[in-house]
Amino acid sequence: MQISTDCWKAARDADTESKEEWLAARRAAEQEAARDWAKKFDMPPLEGPEKALDWGERSRHQLMTAAHTMLVVEGAWDEADWAELEEKARAITRAGWWIDQRDAEGTDLLELLEAAEEDDHGTENPFR
Repeated sequence: MQISTDCWKAARDADTESKEEWLAARRAAEQEAARDWAKKFDMPPLEGPEKALDWGERSRHQLMTAAHTMLVVEGAWDEADWAELEEKARAITRAGWWIDQRDAEGTDLLELLEAAEEDDHGTENPFR
């Protein structure tokens, strides 16, 4: 059965609301997972414009999770290697930095963290 272009466009446009609801629900679930993860692994709050904070948290969570999978679970890193990377990640508190790295490969995270600029580091006491 052939659907006319007009019918297809009408059906697609009518479905926009459900897509937006689905996307909002997905973002909320990702945000909750990112916050739970940050709390569990003692990650500091991010700094930056209000509208970038949630996106930065999600980006940090996704990149750190991908890196752990690639480097520790599937790779040759041990927990001591990972702990060192985690400490470097804790020092980067600018939400924009994490957003900028959102498309990076997990295996590149250590190099990216080491190349981070002074402005990307937080002002918190590093000795907590």
